[in-house]
Amino acid sequence: MSSKQPYDLLVIGGGINGVGIARDAAGRGYRTLLCEARDLGAATSSASTKLIHGGLRYLEYYEFRLVREALTEREVLMRAAPHIIWPLRFVLPHSPEQRPAWIIRLGLLLYDHLGGRRDLPGCEAIDLHQHVTGGPLHERWRKAFIYSDAWAQDARLVVLNALDARERGAEIATRTQCLSARPVGAFWEAELADEAGDVHRVRARAMVNAAGPWVNDVLSDRLGRNLAKQIRLVKGSHIVVRRLFDHSYPYIFQNEDKRIVFAIPYEDDFTLIGTTDEDYSGDPAAAHISAGEIDYLCAAVNRYFRRSVGADDIVWSYSGVRPLHGEMEGSASAATRDYVLELESETGGPVLLSIFGGKITTYRKLAEHAMRKLDGVLGRRPAPWTAGAPLPGGDIPGADFEAGLKDFRERWPWLPPGLAQRYFRNYGTRAERLLDEATEIADLGRNFGGDLYEAEVDYLVANEFAKTAEDILWRRSKLGLHLPADTAERLETYLKRAAPRLENRAIGA
Repeated sequence: MSSKQPYDLLVIGGGINGVGIARDAAGRGYRTLLCEARDLGAATSSASTKLIHGGLRYLEYYEFRLVREALTEREVLMRAAPHIIWPLRFVLPHSPEQRPAWIIRLGLLLYDHLGGRRDLPGCEAIDLHQHVTGGPLHERWRKAFIYSDAWAQDARLVVLNALDARERGAEIATRTQCLSARPVGAFWEAELADEAGDVHRVRARAMVNAAGPWVNDVLSDRLGRNLAKQIRLVKGSHIVVRRLFDHSYPYIFQNEDKRIVFAIPYEDDFTLIGTTDEDYSGDPAAAHISAGEIDYLCAAVNRYFRRSVGADDIVWSYSGVRPLHGEMEGSASAATRDYVLELESETGGPVLLSIFGGKITTYRKLAEHAMRKLDGVLGRRPAPWTAGAPLPGGDIPGADFEAGLKDFRERWPWLPPGLAQRYFRNYGTRAERLLDEATEIADLGRNFGGDLYEAEVDYLVANEFAKTAEDILWRRSKLGLHLPADTAERLETYLKRAAPRLENRAIGA
């Protein structure tokens, strides 16, 4: 971080919106610094249902602009990162006492065409008594609809945007908190404290407040501003249980309160169930699932599945707080997922842009809209560029993951098939850098458990901002679900010893 030469842009917040804006700005040639108080994507952005989707249920609230934008972005992102984003076919059992079949079919046809679908198959009706997806369900469910959406490794999507931003010239400062910022002449002067407690003073012509559920805290506590917009904090919780079905189709269940709950194949051996919508107060970092949410999610899926689940079946749960823009009236599930960008600018003074709301699917478009506002006040108007640019590892020919995986396995035949699949799924073409000059499994170094080898750990520290076992086991991957409980302790011991030689040294670049 430079205390002498000013930055064009200081971004506060390392969630998906913050890293998306930093990436876009760096690619346009702006000198950019992003600071994140914890790890990248440590809060809301790694606590999603992990879907890249238009939001089928938002059609009921006439959110046509949001759904159209999200559906268009769905295929843009699938082409940009085919290793961490891939299509799924969702099964929606028909619940006749809630919505007539013709309304469901009409909504799905609108969903198919609203965003100009090109690569994904359209919706269709199925007989559950004749289709593989009917087997796990109670006999009463006879008819269903199937439609397309996509899945994403959400925390990895955050990291890859930050990685691309850094490779385009941005500085990414994790574990670095903004203590304060004030306008001085044409610049913001900010005090940033790193994890060692050292305070850095930096200047920037413009600042983006992308602190997610802490957006108002930054405005009031760090900047001394009045709250610009009212936000509604809504907690969403998920549970993970052992695999409830053997096929690859996820389910979307209509609940009796007219909300929806997903049951999604997860990490090969598990089923992900969520989400809830509860108004929340308190520190977003302390959010955790309640007994009521557990009962709600279990009851929702037990209404459909023959095999019932309860609290004792849960192997992991997570909760995140969404900062939704809008008033407190009405149900939390009906609150808009759209975003609002609030620009504050005074003649001759620095610019502040605050981000309210948003969803992971539309982060790239949100970043474009943010830069459209900032370009004018920063004095330049570089052309938008991210729509056709792959994320790191996503430059797979033809965005064809299966063909790319086949080629990868042929070039690294000594890798066990499961490990090759995981490497290419997580890192895409960057898996080559992880392997570097290895010619056999022993060259990957120490095995921390399962298939987590020293070479991968070193790569994540050197290239992907990882610093702790939690970063590696629960955000850069979900290996924490698969490995022994003592893996984290062994990994922490190794990281303390290895970090000095690895940080800021890109492996295999």
